[in-house]
Amino acid sequence: MGETATVLREEHIEFKKPNQLKEIWRRLKKDKLAMFGLIVILLIIVMAVCANFAADYEAVIKLNTKIRLQPPSTEHLFGTDSYGRDIFARCLYGARMSLAIGFFSAVLATVCGSLIGAMTGYIGGRLDSIIMRFLDIVSAIPSTLLALAVVAAMGSGVMKLCLALSFTAIPGFVRIVRSAVLGIADQEYIEACRAGGTSTWRILTRHILPNAIGPVIVQGTMEVSTMIRTIATLSFLGLGINPPTPEWGALISEAKEFLRTCPSMMLFPAGMLCLTAFSISVFGDGLRDALDPRLKS
Repeated sequence: MGETATVLREEHIEFKKPNQLKEIWRRLKKDKLAMFGLIVILLIIVMAVCANFAADYEAVIKLNTKIRLQPPSTEHLFGTDSYGRDIFARCLYGARMSLAIGFFSAVLATVCGSLIGAMTGYIGGRLDSIIMRFLDIVSAIPSTLLALAVVAAMGSGVMKLCLALSFTAIPGFVRIVRSAVLGIADQEYIEACRAGGTSTWRILTRHILPNAIGPVIVQGTMEVSTMIRTIATLSFLGLGINPPTPEWGALISEAKEFLRTCPSMMLFPAGMLCLTAFSISVFGDGLRDALDPRLKS
């Protein structure tokens, strides 16, 4: 009996901690539409990053009226525009611009909105009321109209465009993070941190924000799709990226006068825009389901 007890004491039982990322990836792989969106997004990103190897930038800016409005061919996969420029090359370089602005604007809105939401939800009081009432006013204005107003007031430019797009998306992130903070701000471990003298900044960044990371990631992913569509809208109206810099919305705007004579000039950039926005949206939906603990299987 004593030998058995000794053996049991010497046995070391290890409990393997489940890998949360692997579990999320396992659930995400089950969603075929989300995986399709992820593959398409990765392909478009690779094409945008490697645009220099797929097409010469001279084909984007060089004018050649002798081959203007050419249909798709082996030499020009998407045809040529009204100035004889290769549409395929302009779509590739336009993807680089659209994706860069979309991702940067979404990241900026995510960071600013998360910090403001955590601060207002944790501190509360008059500061919370003032900020939330201001955001209610901002949210009452349609996002595209608000972006148009901000761009018109600040002027054109890539950085100003990013700031305008980020400003329109911040209220959504503030509300998501604020609701998460209000749900955990009175938990016992937060009270223990306060009693132990932990600073407010450390409590927000180390204990409160990580609990809202799932909804924030999903919202940020969906905002990328919204940002890309808004960029295209602003460029189509002449308030986005200035020509001759290629961007999908600007390409569609240039093609509207030649829709009947050369439909490929509009169809290809519009198709890439729609495909990208759709892929990001379905991937965001799948990511939301994968991060939802109630959907574990």
